[in-house]
Amino acid sequence: MSKIFVDQVDPKTATTLTLGTTGDTVTVPTGVGLTATDEVKTNKISPATGTAFTLGDSGDTFTVPSGATIANSGTATGFGITATNFRPNVNPLIINGDCAVSQRSTSVTGITGSGYNTIDRFKVGFAMGTWTQTQESLTSGNAYTDGFSNALKMDCTTADASVGSSDRLALSYNIEGQDLQLLKKGTANAEPVTISFWVKATKTGTNILELYDNDNNRQISIAYTVSSSDTWEYKVVNFPADTTGVLGDDNGSSLAINWWMGAGSNFSSGTLSTSWSSVTDADRAVGQVNHADSTSNNFHITAAQLEVGTYTSATIPPFQHESYGNNLARCQRYYYNVNPTNEQYGSIAMAAYYSSTFVLSCAHFPVTMRATPTADFVTGTDYFNINRDSANDGFNVLIMEKATLNTADYVANALVSATSGVAGRLRFNSTSARLRFTAEL
Repeated sequence: MSKIFVDQVDPKTATTLTLGTTGDTVTVPTGVGLTATDEVKTNKISPATGTAFTLGDSGDTFTVPSGATIANSGTATGFGITATNFRPNVNPLIINGDCAVSQRSTSVTGITGSGYNTIDRFKVGFAMGTWTQTQESLTSGNAYTDGFSNALKMDCTTADASVGSSDRLALSYNIEGQDLQLLKKGTANAEPVTISFWVKATKTGTNILELYDNDNNRQISIAYTVSSSDTWEYKVVNFPADTTGVLGDDNGSSLAINWWMGAGSNFSSGTLSTSWSSVTDADRAVGQVNHADSTSNNFHITAAQLEVGTYTSATIPPFQHESYGNNLARCQRYYYNVNPTNEQYGSIAMAAYYSSTFVLSCAHFPVTMRATPTADFVTGTDYFNINRDSANDGFNVLIMEKATLNTADYVANALVSATSGVAGRLRFNSTSARLRFTAEL
């Protein structure tokens, strides 16, 4: 074997230096360092047998150019993005899952039917018995130590121990179809989902968590168990992908999450539908315990979370705690309370007399609402007034004349006349007055 000793090998001007030919083996002996100051192109880099391959030194920066792909066919560690913190969605798919926002009220009694009551975005679906719903402040327990300060509490105040065949009770959360396109539902690439939450209930036993596809009349129900009475328990429930039934790419209610709390035989006499299928009511809540059978019963949930993929309690990504302001703004897309603190003289908007007794005003919503809202007003004697010049013109009723996704026009017939064209402040004149707008699903 011959050797050539040189300090540098350069190509001819404007040519490419070739080291060897096809089929040749170029060997760099052990202990010899190979340093590239520009660019090295190769098909494979392998460590020496029995050693670890090190890429660069501390302080080095490696850039993956735009359009390049790093494919992992084995196990990758130390990259910061792992199975426990990666998610395909940016914002939580369940808004207000930590129960922090409660625009309507912090406590409502005498609930006997469907509707939104306290915690934004969570709805009582139908009813058995009579309930008080509150935004519960947590100061202890596993949910609290996990970082949650609020929960939704259902307190049974009138029992329904004799369940009628058509009776049912659930807490529901509805999601717009355009927010669920990442599920790819109804396609060959459909994704499974995982729902997790903290739950505490007086009554132990089997409970049903249901996904209901409103667009295609399909559903799936998975059972979970409350094991210990009045104890916070963390639940992770997996739902398989559904390759049937595409969700609408719009602002409609495409998917409902239902936490069943009671079910008559019309909804529990069949076989639990643990795979996606067309809706058969009798298969929806088989085995569900009756949380309405005693006035001693309470049911609490918080930390509601929906993730794309299949996870366990050990691998599910951490709950995304949003700032209160961001959380509130996302809730206001569906419901907006103009005066959440119920101040007597809280301003609503500027107003002007169109005639001597006819007042016009317009207000802008803080965020674009999901759909054109309807008014949810509470009115009464002198509940509102126009503060103008040195006078206050009181009136009883404020009427929404027209609304868009961003604004609402109000009209009122003032009880005290004024000159046409005079302007003033439209404001609340009673702590009982309410001016609210709803575009709920």
